[in-house]
Amino acid sequence: MTDNSEDQLLPRNLSGQRVGLLVTCLVDFYRPNIGFATIKLLQQAGYEVDVPDRQTCCGQPAYNSGDYATAAKIARQVIMLFEDYDYVVVPSGSCASMLKDFPRLFESVPEWQERAISLAERTWELLSFLTDVCGVTSLASDYTGKITYHDSCTGLRQLGISSQPRMLLQSLAGLQLIEMPDSDTCCGFGGTFCVKYPAISGRMVMDKVNNIMTTGADTVAGGDLGCLLNIAGRLQHARHKVKVFHIAEILADMADIPGLGEGETD
Repeated sequence: MTDNSEDQLLPRNLSGQRVGLLVTCLVDFYRPNIGFATIKLLQQAGYEVDVPDRQTCCGQPAYNSGDYATAAKIARQVIMLFEDYDYVVVPSGSCASMLKDFPRLFESVPEWQERAISLAERTWELLSFLTDVCGVTSLASDYTGKITYHDSCTGLRQLGISSQPRMLLQSLAGLQLIEMPDSDTCCGFGGTFCVKYPAISGRMVMDKVNNIMTTGADTVAGGDLGCLLNIAGRLQHARHKVKVFHIAEILADMADIPGLGEGETD
């Protein structure tokens, strides 16, 4: 995903503050609509948005696997790409958290650690940015249906994202938010965890789907695409007719396309 197709649609922010959007690999490869929804929400908040077209991965897979040399190499690229922005916004708690962990990769390289700290201080997960920085408390979009919300582990535990998505969802006309049991438990995706321990991961996502189904909701939303792809896959496998959307798509009134995994069969 690049920003070229959106250049004519991006207004200049009167305050001169610029947001650099880190799209994330999964959004780029599997669900570009999330990126465009994020741009729309940031524009509505009054910011100029750029999407550096040389961005790739945040380095999280290498970091989680213990390959710190590769993670540091990727981190340097990210730091250089986003160095001139007032804010870096990410529609993913796990990727935003990774950028905030960059200083750990450069503990023995002071000049790079200083640059990593600067980036970490300017990095925000999307929902936290909208509410905690921009002061957004409601949106004019609407979504008719019953929604339950999945809290991603990293967003919840490392970034404190819990009340923000719920406040914004409850502001939408036509939407009924229903809490699922144990919404704060892991779905089993967990980065490389699901690769290392597929049996345990499989049981965890089955438990998550069962909790979703107890709510009677027709839609499940979340802020991390990795979690949502995992949940959508299990819902499809079990033939449950529950739609799965990233919360940015719902908040931006861009959930008029098939949900994740919708229509796919084994």
